[in-house]
Amino acid sequence: MTEPAGRRPRKRVNYGTGREALLEAAVRVVARGGLRRLTYRAVAEEAGVTHGLVVHHFGSRDALIEEAVAHAIRSSLNSSALEPGTGRAADFSVGLTDMVEAGPDLQAFQYELLLEARRRPELLAHLRSLYDEYFDATRRELTQMLPGPVGEGLSRMVFATLEGLVLHQLVFGEREVIDEALDELRSVLRLLAERRGDGA
Repeated sequence: MTEPAGRRPRKRVNYGTGREALLEAAVRVVARGGLRRLTYRAVAEEAGVTHGLVVHHFGSRDALIEEAVAHAIRSSLNSSALEPGTGRAADFSVGLTDMVEAGPDLQAFQYELLLEARRRPELLAHLRSLYDEYFDATRRELTQMLPGPVGEGLSRMVFATLEGLVLHQLVFGEREVIDEALDELRSVLRLLAERRGDGA
């Protein structure tokens, strides 16, 4: 039996990997068309599976959104080197530009959700707890890097810088400029570590 013209052939998705494949498909759907395009049918078509399989895995659109956000943030944390754990400024976020190049849909998905949350406050609950993972990872790494306490203001400022650079690369490209900006950020963090270490 042949597929209708213009439709993707359906793939068989193993149960163990099916959920991840569907979440990745959801990320791509939202990245390209915004949250309003996120339907069971759109995800099924993107993943090349049946509509019923998406319903089976998630049960509700809200559950699909929540798990897609969690998947996006997990993937970003794993690939960004936001928290290398070395406590060295030179290692901080070294993989950021590679992450954006390797997964632009993942980043676009998160920005789409952030903007949509301004119109639909019920999405904030999904985003708030998961974005806290980013904030916590940034603060943990800064705590290893800098002597003395690291306040929430400093960790948010550093994270906001990283997030702005990701958005800039996503929209404008200019990887070289982003890499240069990241080097500058690392230099500032090194200076701050030295200054704090001297008791200044």
